[in-house]
Amino acid sequence: MASSNQREVQLGTKGATSSTGTVQERALAKQAYASDPKYKKYAQQVDRCLNTFDNVHEWADFIAFLKQLLKTLQAYMQFKEIPRKVVVAKRLSQCLNPALPTGVHQRALDVYAHILGVIGLDGLRRDLFLWTSGLFPFFEYSATSVKLTLLNIYDAYFLPLQASLRPVMKSFILALLPGLEEETGEFFEQVLNLLDRLSTTVSLSLFLENIWLIMLTVPPARGTALTLVSRRLPRLVAENDFATILGHDVGLMIRAFAAALEDDNLLVRRYALDLILQVLRLDGVPMQRSSHEDRIIIMRAATSVVMRRDLSLNRRLYTWLLGPDENAEQQIAYLRSHSLGLLKTTLRTEMFSPSTEYPESRPFKIFISLLDKWEIGGPLTEAIAMDAFKALKSLIESDTTLGEDVVMTASTLYESLEPQIVWKQLLTAILNELTGDGSQNEAIRLTRFILKTIHVRDEEIQVVHLPIVFSALCEALQIQISLNTARSPLPLVSDTLRLLGALRDEIPSSSLLQCSAGDETSSLLNARGPLELAQKFYGLDIQLPSSNTRPAPRIPFATAFEDVVSLSSIFATAITMSIDHRKAFHDLLVHTLSLLNGLVTAAGLGGEQKLIVNWNPSDWVSCLVAALETDDATFLLVNQVITSLLSLQNTPGVQPALSINQRHVTFKLLRTLFNYLRPNYSMYHARAASLMWVVEKTSTHRHVESMIAETLTSPDVMDREASFHAFGALWRLTEDSNLPGFSLKVPLMIILDTLKNDDPGLRRIGETWMRCSLRSYLRVLDPILYDLLDPVVKRVPSITKINGKQLQGFSYERPFDQTYVNHLLETLLSVVKFGGQGFVKVARTTLIQRSHHPELVERVQSAGLTDPDATYQDILLEVLTRFLLSECKIKRVEAMTPTNVLIQSTAIDLLQAIVARGEVDPPSLQNVLAAVIGKMYFSVHTQRLELQNKLLHLLHSVISAMTANQDPRAFRSTKVAITDTSLESSAHDKPEDSYTLSVNPLLLQTLVDGISLPSNSAVLQHWLDFVLIAVLQFHSTLQALVSPLGDCICKNLRTRLDDIRKALRDDRDHHDFRSNTTDAEFIMLLNALERLVLLSLPTADTCHAEEDDVPAEKPQGAEPGGFLGIVTRVFSSEAVPSNLEEQLTVRSPGYRSLHEAVVILHAVWATTAQPKLRTSSPKHEMLSLICAKTRTRCLRVFEHFFRLQSAEVLESIVDCWNIERPAASAASSSIIPAFELVDALATSAHNVVHMICESISCRVNGLSDKNRKQVINPNLSDGVLFRFLENYLNQLEGPLAVQVWHRFLQLAKDVISNIRDFRPQVFPVLRCVSILADKITQTTALEDRRIRKDLQDTYGKLLDAIVVSVNRNTDTNYWTRRNNKDGPVPNGRDSPMPRVPSDLRLEEKPVSRPTSPPPDADQTGQQTQQIVQYIGDTALPRLRKFLVDNDRVLAVCINIMYYIVSPALKIKSRPLDFDPTVSLILREITRISAAIKAWRGVISDIINDPRFFTCSVEAGMDFRSIVHTWIDTDKGAFADFLGKVTSAPSTNIFTNRETENQLRSMNMRRMSYILLCGEKNQFLTSLPTIQEKLVDTLKSSSAPVVQAEVYLCVRVLLCRLSQHNLDSFWPVILSEMVGAKTLSLILSVCKFIDLLLVLQTEEFQIVARHQWVFVTDTIDAVYRPDEISPEAMLDQLSEIAGGLPPPQQESMPDRSTVAFDLLPTPVSNPRMLRRPMLNHLRQIDSIRDLVPFFSSVSVASYESIYSSGGNIDWDEIERGLLSDMFEPR
Repeated sequence: MASSNQREVQLGTKGATSSTGTVQERALAKQAYASDPKYKKYAQQVDRCLNTFDNVHEWADFIAFLKQLLKTLQAYMQFKEIPRKVVVAKRLSQCLNPALPTGVHQRALDVYAHILGVIGLDGLRRDLFLWTSGLFPFFEYSATSVKLTLLNIYDAYFLPLQASLRPVMKSFILALLPGLEEETGEFFEQVLNLLDRLSTTVSLSLFLENIWLIMLTVPPARGTALTLVSRRLPRLVAENDFATILGHDVGLMIRAFAAALEDDNLLVRRYALDLILQVLRLDGVPMQRSSHEDRIIIMRAATSVVMRRDLSLNRRLYTWLLGPDENAEQQIAYLRSHSLGLLKTTLRTEMFSPSTEYPESRPFKIFISLLDKWEIGGPLTEAIAMDAFKALKSLIESDTTLGEDVVMTASTLYESLEPQIVWKQLLTAILNELTGDGSQNEAIRLTRFILKTIHVRDEEIQVVHLPIVFSALCEALQIQISLNTARSPLPLVSDTLRLLGALRDEIPSSSLLQCSAGDETSSLLNARGPLELAQKFYGLDIQLPSSNTRPAPRIPFATAFEDVVSLSSIFATAITMSIDHRKAFHDLLVHTLSLLNGLVTAAGLGGEQKLIVNWNPSDWVSCLVAALETDDATFLLVNQVITSLLSLQNTPGVQPALSINQRHVTFKLLRTLFNYLRPNYSMYHARAASLMWVVEKTSTHRHVESMIAETLTSPDVMDREASFHAFGALWRLTEDSNLPGFSLKVPLMIILDTLKNDDPGLRRIGETWMRCSLRSYLRVLDPILYDLLDPVVKRVPSITKINGKQLQGFSYERPFDQTYVNHLLETLLSVVKFGGQGFVKVARTTLIQRSHHPELVERVQSAGLTDPDATYQDILLEVLTRFLLSECKIKRVEAMTPTNVLIQSTAIDLLQAIVARGEVDPPSLQNVLAAVIGKMYFSVHTQRLELQNKLLHLLHSVISAMTANQDPRAFRSTKVAITDTSLESSAHDKPEDSYTLSVNPLLLQTLVDGISLPSNSAVLQHWLDFVLIAVLQFHSTLQALVSPLGDCICKNLRTRLDDIRKALRDDRDHHDFRSNTTDAEFIMLLNALERLVLLSLPTADTCHAEEDDVPAEKPQGAEPGGFLGIVTRVFSSEAVPSNLEEQLTVRSPGYRSLHEAVVILHAVWATTAQPKLRTSSPKHEMLSLICAKTRTRCLRVFEHFFRLQSAEVLESIVDCWNIERPAASAASSSIIPAFELVDALATSAHNVVHMICESISCRVNGLSDKNRKQVINPNLSDGVLFRFLENYLNQLEGPLAVQVWHRFLQLAKDVISNIRDFRPQVFPVLRCVSILADKITQTTALEDRRIRKDLQDTYGKLLDAIVVSVNRNTDTNYWTRRNNKDGPVPNGRDSPMPRVPSDLRLEEKPVSRPTSPPPDADQTGQQTQQIVQYIGDTALPRLRKFLVDNDRVLAVCINIMYYIVSPALKIKSRPLDFDPTVSLILREITRISAAIKAWRGVISDIINDPRFFTCSVEAGMDFRSIVHTWIDTDKGAFADFLGKVTSAPSTNIFTNRETENQLRSMNMRRMSYILLCGEKNQFLTSLPTIQEKLVDTLKSSSAPVVQAEVYLCVRVLLCRLSQHNLDSFWPVILSEMVGAKTLSLILSVCKFIDLLLVLQTEEFQIVARHQWVFVTDTIDAVYRPDEISPEAMLDQLSEIAGGLPPPQQESMPDRSTVAFDLLPTPVSNPRMLRRPMLNHLRQIDSIRDLVPFFSSVSVASYESIYSSGGNIDWDEIERGLLSDMFEPR
């Protein structure tokens, strides 16, 4: 085809002379008879006859009319011009209506024959449009008896026109084609002969081009058109026949055949395939001369027939693709020469650019279907297999919403293709990329996509192809890297390694350990390496260097192992030498080692199976260790290297075997791992510790202990501190089963020594280690007790007599290492002082039998401590008591006395610390008391003052402990697992005072001696202090320090939360993430926060806080010893408020502390939710550990607070939710932390709802109970609580909603009881009731009549209340206020309850005050807008569901219409301000059939409102569903409107004609709008009435504004009626179209024609056959012959109007030009939708405004046949109709 520019040049060169000449000829013919009086009489007779047609009522009247008309015409045969010929032609066309009898048709044809004979050829040529309008459409529906007459008319009068038939050629052919439907028909040969003669009137090419147009645009005529073509199309023998037969445009023929191939009729497809085998052979002239685009179109259509799965269609398609030869080789040669390229291009285009007209999987399914024919499948697979997988990859990755269809198609395609071809192409492409410049990696990514996405496990692929490809790629990559490491494209290498990993995962283990399968021919067996094997196996032409040193053949595992090891060595060496790309080499080494691990694991080489590979393990280990020693080595690399080394060491099947037992190698590995235990690598601690112990287990020596001890004694202070932290992390992450106290004893003792070091820095480091890393005191206690119970320390019992009193004791028998024992005791003392309560609790509650070290249990038993229930505390007290009572009485040990005093002093300090810090059972206290008193008595009388002060402290602690144990409520047995039932029963049988404090007989004497003896004066003050403190009791509090400490704890928690958030967000692995936060810190801070808050609350009972709240293994801070230790118990005493003034209030520090604690705990809870980690890395293991432990402890703290202050804690949680509500709404898909927390704390949803309702009642005056006492959060309003409750109820399940219903019903009834006072609460209560009702209706609870009645009553009353309140909130109507607003009201906020300081606490008698500030107009308007929106969104859709009774539903709907909708429509505004919320309410309420009485009249009023069509187009579109429902429901509404169409009722007798026409046009427009709102063929039964109204309107009114509405209505009917329903209406409308004169009417007619051309309806082309009248519908539209003038009306108008002089002044720009400039070029998009050209044109000022439309409509209509493929933009058409109806201004 010629380009658009060429067409414009051709059309522009045509002058206006031809068109004006035709018009002048017709004018002269009229003027010739205008002055003749006989002709005037003739015209009068014809008019008189035509007037009788209005009285025609039955078929006999038609015959009478036709007889009279024929008689009149026969009386004046001398005139060659028919008077009133337009009306005469219209009446004759109406007489040919198919519904009329055959006799009427015969009479009408007689009149036609007479007229055509009178006017002659010239007259017929001049008025061809008039006389064909009835004759051409009639043949298809004519009876057999009149067909012959009609054919004779065609033959006698039309065929002699010859070339003058060119404009109507398409319509004439369409009229005759129905006669070819049956080959055995009576008129088949006659019609065929007539068509043959018709083809001779014009050139054969023009005749065929019209056939192609018919096939393309008229689907019902395709079958008969193909019949004609199959009989009359000549064979194209020579190339010269091309232009003669096919004409200028072979693309038209190709598109015609393509349309036939895509027809729904199977026979049409079959005929089309038969024809293209003759006409469009792939090696024929037409295909060679056609454009590339045309060839793709026919190939796309032809290949689509395989989707029908019809054998006959497939057989014809295969013949077309493979040629006529039956030889398979010749067929394949033909395919490769002529078909394959085009088929590949077509399928590839469809795959990469899928059309929206069919599913994305269509081209792939066609490809799969073509594989069934092996002659096509083989070559096509080689040509397009890779492209198919690339397209699938692009399609699946770009659109994640695709269903399983595409994925299943991909799997089917992969399974259908020959694996040999697929993997050959993939391997070739990958090797080309490896040997290229590194810029391409598409094949590598494609292969990974296939392995990942397509889940087809074919045995041949897994056993044969994948091992060959895997080993070949390993060798190819190793060769490329070895040749030039520095210039290798590192990203490509990384992608290749990932691909190798994916291939490794798909290969079975057995295939890795056997020679590659396949044809084991001699050529394959002689291959030198896997790469050469792959080249020979697949027949590759790529020349790559191969390994010359490998024997042939080798199993895949061996060669791949050697290549991967070589790669890892190269990368490790590059890391140590390269500086520029070191990070990239790090990643490559990690990927390589991961591949190696997977390879070794997949091979599964056990101890029995040996495989010798060519490698040097020691050199390889050295390379990897050297890479770890670089400065920028990351933990990811360290982890992978050590994991690989351990994996290969544990794989003895690989020979020579690898070993890392050398000390220098092990030390380097352990030191590297130990460095990652430092505090700034906290995310890698868990993995590093695990690897260290694995390395330790593989070694035969204790390298870890020696390495750590060496590091801890470093002279560098900073390095030493970091080492302490690292050792702490290792200690904390080591399980008890590994006995860390013994395996790491030397580093442990170094740590414990720092607790008593004089250097404050070292002491701080040691205390920090103990506080954060100890984990359990048993780990320290076990090795110390083990050494203290050393059998070398030998003692015997002894008795000492002083002043007649016998003192029990022990005496050493032989010397021992006292210094070491004293060191152990001092170390233990420092531990006890530091640990305090935590240490004693562990020792008291843990049995010695549960020790993880069995040798310790044996030493305890050998020492004489055989009690099976003995705890660590019992053993420790006994050991210390023995050291206290042991003396050096024998001469051989007298030299040990000075050191023995030190041992005894340390033992006293230990006993003091244990007794003062823990609950020792009374028997043990009695034993300690006796030993202390005896030792004091011995010291006093032996003048030994060194120990008296400490003994006094110890005695005070023992007495205090025994005094406290006198209260049975305070004493709680902490013994665990009592196994002896006799002991248990005996303990219960004893009276309560069995363990009361009894005065020791020696105590009084000891006290007297201590005070009175002169030798004891130096310590007298200590004795006096002991007496005074023993009598007095301390009672004080440090309440002022609680709040500041609590604030400090909160700040620390926030800081660590920020650190955790950063760690969760960071997903980069190319550098190590540094963080100091651990789980121990969080738990420590939470423990402290809990204790501080409990102490700050006056009603809290801190003694009721379970001991389990503090982990048993968690050490506490060191507490002061001596007398000050008693003060610590003051804070754990039960505090009961003495009066009501001590209750918790908003102003109290306790409430503030509680609220701040809840806020920070809520943040902790939200942050430590299970993190969704995008990738897996070593740090995530530690993150999960931190979050899990912290979240558990946080919940326990919350539970403790919630038990004490439930309401206050819940309100604080609601406050947190309110603050974080925007973030929660943005992440609505996740669980909101506040709701999750409330569910975890509250025992049931009923309790939560109850507490929230109570909080709401306290805030609303009149709802709360006067006697209720509760602290009110000043930051919360009842609105916030209602919103929280609404969201909480929304996430409840149905059964839980039933549980909470009754409690919330109480609140709802309280509000309903006094709606006037509680008006602000009505709407929130309704929203909550609506949520509960929606959930209850989904359960069986609604069967309960009481629940159902309460639900309906409550919901109905609340809904009525808010409906009534819409326009009663203020004095002004809401809609009036909304209409007068200048701008939108900003979003309001819930204001908290206004309070003054005196009101912060609820008094017993509440003060009467408003609950909220008086609302202003903006707030009221905003609330009303929310109510109206809620009614439309929620209330109305659920109304029938909640209010089952129709009367209730009707009552509510009446209120809604009265209070909301009606006021909105009564606004005196123009245009009609149609609020979207009102439209929503109307749309929802019209769906309720029971409420038709409420809304029927309102909808009718809206439609009849004069302002209705002044709304916007969007409002009109939105209102269509409402009108549709109204017409469906009210069956008489449309009939009423039809009655108003032709009448314009007016109560004003002085109404002028213009107003009457305006009213009539509005009625017509209303009918058009109602028709447009209906469904397809909905008003088909009313079509006769509609046509009658339209005809009457055209007759009775000549006003252009009314007639323009008629054309608009007909345009709507075209869109809302199926084809062939407007057949009888065409003569009338066409005759009226010709007579349009005014500009507005001309524009309406042009829009009507524009729509007809877009729709291409059969009525316009087949029935009316009048498309040629308005536009040139043949090839002449583009290639107009020079000697032929245009006959189409619009083409003539284009030339006439284009020749008019331009207006003098043009103040306005040419709107039509602007509108047409916006039209897209039809050829630009091969699948563009057809849409009207005049959619954006509203009015014209001159006929010149339509010149662009006139000049381009024929070309655009013809080109749309090419561009759109029959697709119509219905949305744009309907929007254009609405734009013509609605005129907002």
